[in-house]
Amino acid sequence: MSETLKIAVINGPNLNLLGKRESDIYGTLTLEDINNRIREFAIGKNLELLFFQSNREGDIIDFIHSNSSVQGIVINPAAFTHTSVAIRDAIAAVSIPAVEVHLSNIYSREDFRKDSFIAPVCVGQITGFGYYSYIMGLEALINHLT
Repeated sequence: MSETLKIAVINGPNLNLLGKRESDIYGTLTLEDINNRIREFAIGKNLELLFFQSNREGDIIDFIHSNSSVQGIVINPAAFTHTSVAIRDAIAAVSIPAVEVHLSNIYSREDFRKDSFIAPVCVGQITGFGYYSYIMGLEALINHLT
């Protein structure tokens, strides 16, 4: 891969509390720890990464709209996975390949978590591997784009 790929890494609500909240489900790494591991993975791969986190649905939508020049999106929509038609529509509207990721295995949790509004407009979904879900999502996205 010689051309630099610009990838947005988007995180939804409550992920700013990683490392403090429900460590038995989400682990002990903070969001900054996860972002640093993603940065380490990206070294030497000609990637430009844009990191964004918000607890507000509209902010995530605005970020997707205003960064439509990225070539790919890795998104952990968190609770918005199961509720946000608006984020789904924003991803569909910009026609940017996206991979949905989750720290926990959403299919082994409460029934409502098994339904994703986001996955149908993504090229794939990776769930249940902790921070490594982001790495696998980024790797899959790079493979898809190149």
